[in-house]
Amino acid sequence: MPVRIAIGLAVTVIALALASRRFYWLSRLIRSGQPAPGRAANYGRKAEAEVTEVAGQRKLLKWTVPGLAHFFTMWGFTILLLTIIEAYGSLFVVNFHIPGIGQWAFIGFIEDFFAVAVLVSLCVFTAIRIKNAPSRKERSSRFYGSHTRAAWAVLAMIAAVIITLLVYRAAQVNTGDFPYGWAAFASHGLAKVFAPLGAGVNSDIATVFLILNIAVITGFLVFVAYSKHLHIFLAPINVAFSRRPRALGALDKTPDMDMENISEDTVFGVGLAEQFTWKQMLDFSTCTECGRCQSVCPAWNTGKPLSPKLVIMELRDNMFASSGRLLGHYLATDTPDDPKATTAAIEVETLVPFTIDPDVLWSCTTCGACVEECPVDIEHIDAIVDMRRYEVLMESRFPSEAGLMLRNIENQGDPWGLGQAKRSEWTESLDFEVPVVSGTIPDDVEYLYWVGCAGALDERARKGVQATARMLHRAGVTFAILGPQESCSGDPARRMGNEYLFQEQAKANIAMLESVGTKKVIASCPHCFNTIKNEYPSLGGDFEVIHHAQLLDHLVTTGRLVAGNGYQGTVTYHDPCYLGRHNRVFDEPRSVLDSIPGVRQVEMKRCRERGFCCGAGGARMWMEENIGKRVNMERTDEALGTGADVVSTACPYCMIMLDDAVRANAKEDEVRVMDLSQLFEESLLTPAAPAPEASPSTEA
Repeated sequence: MPVRIAIGLAVTVIALALASRRFYWLSRLIRSGQPAPGRAANYGRKAEAEVTEVAGQRKLLKWTVPGLAHFFTMWGFTILLLTIIEAYGSLFVVNFHIPGIGQWAFIGFIEDFFAVAVLVSLCVFTAIRIKNAPSRKERSSRFYGSHTRAAWAVLAMIAAVIITLLVYRAAQVNTGDFPYGWAAFASHGLAKVFAPLGAGVNSDIATVFLILNIAVITGFLVFVAYSKHLHIFLAPINVAFSRRPRALGALDKTPDMDMENISEDTVFGVGLAEQFTWKQMLDFSTCTECGRCQSVCPAWNTGKPLSPKLVIMELRDNMFASSGRLLGHYLATDTPDDPKATTAAIEVETLVPFTIDPDVLWSCTTCGACVEECPVDIEHIDAIVDMRRYEVLMESRFPSEAGLMLRNIENQGDPWGLGQAKRSEWTESLDFEVPVVSGTIPDDVEYLYWVGCAGALDERARKGVQATARMLHRAGVTFAILGPQESCSGDPARRMGNEYLFQEQAKANIAMLESVGTKKVIASCPHCFNTIKNEYPSLGGDFEVIHHAQLLDHLVTTGRLVAGNGYQGTVTYHDPCYLGRHNRVFDEPRSVLDSIPGVRQVEMKRCRERGFCCGAGGARMWMEENIGKRVNMERTDEALGTGADVVSTACPYCMIMLDDAVRANAKEDEVRVMDLSQLFEESLLTPAAPAPEASPSTEA
């Protein structure tokens, strides 16, 4: 008995010391990050997230088989905490049971049920791992070997915890020391295997496997502290401090770009690990390396080098490698007194290009699929945009073709550089007058229509804006436009990393909107919609913003617009990322389509929350796509595969990208790309009369 106690306590003390040292170091490392204001707010939302995402495993269960396996493993280890208490009690008292519940049959059943469920889940994980080997999924990565070895080690250790648990419990059954009856079905079933060995041997088996169980559990604790399975402890914390209700829409931070507050030491964006916030460092440490983000990334799926998972892993490893500097130890005691040597000692390589390849950084479309899919609420987009900010504002390193777009916004107020004079040309084909605001918005005008650069200046996108204007006019909605006073919302500049240009655009637009007395804004472009609605408030611009798809749905629902029978055909709807995933507008566009009697909707496999990007976001519309398959071609191939007559959307960027791809496939005579408004308007046209049947021939 004393030997058993001594061994059990010794391995526990050693393991706790090693794990505590690691957790203390990790805590200091994460807390060395920059401030992340506002992360402690919204307690109700955070509590809901803990229940649904941590306890309920909501995101993981979207992938049914692996999700269920993880659900039972997670809850198995939670329930089996009772068996750990019982194991330590059994070191001192061989027939130990937890007072009050230790002989309750239901507890014995639950413990055995989850022990078996964990073993079954491990078999599922093994099969999945063999089928989806990282060597086939990650193309080229330095993480191959360590990733694979660590994964198999985890499966082996979890299996060892459960096997040693069931063996010592089975032996206890045969010695008469087991507190539970037949409800503990697995323990009693296994006991039959050991029963012929006799009470003495079973007593020794119980002692040996009890100590092994404690050793494996404490060893697993140390392994977790030094591996990717840190998420077991960090995931609930990361979920609690993530942005609620989701980390999409606005970016995490709006840096102070006021020249009066900028000094020589000011750094914009992130070029070194220590410039990330503590929440971003927590993100990096929490990554489970599950690959869900990678599996849905449009860049990765079209042969680009960007894997959101590998970006987070690279940043995590860089953070760990830089820990001495981050914790203030870069000036070691042996640092020479020579100033040149001191400077050399503290000079470090920037994240881009030494840790993150430029092609990786600039492949991101900021579509948000990675953030949507991540089961532990990692905020990939903010980290990527922060590094872009550093590259653009501190190093002036960015794709050359994007430079023209940025100069056009700065000088002409639009990415194409066409100028403000053309902003109202789209109204010339309308058979009614659209008021252009010159002073303040008249009292009888309900909405200001923010047309956007693409809607005002691109020929194809104009058709969607014109159809929207006609539908609003038909429904009696009064609206006005800014015309030449409208300028780019700044979205491409911000996603590109030029925060200064974005804020200059935003402040000018906010001043304009306020000066004309704007209260309600209609936006046709989801990027403008998202920017004005979610990002202008941080700069003082607070307006009620509605997307035209939402307004059309309202007009249809209230009976102010009634569809006709002018269109008959099949339609597949493409969810714009910044309308759907970023702002949760999924149902309204589909409701508008459903209201058209002749429409038969067919969904693409990747739709709604899992919609696939068109490739234009993140300022990618103005950058060349020379690596892999074009993202718009991938999405359009999926749309064409539905057999739909019309690919409908509610975004001018998406219209342009999808139409380009349809034409590249030489399908423009068979498939049309149309805005919701265009399709609704077409339904109002009188359908063509059927051609008369030919008269019977009178020839002999």
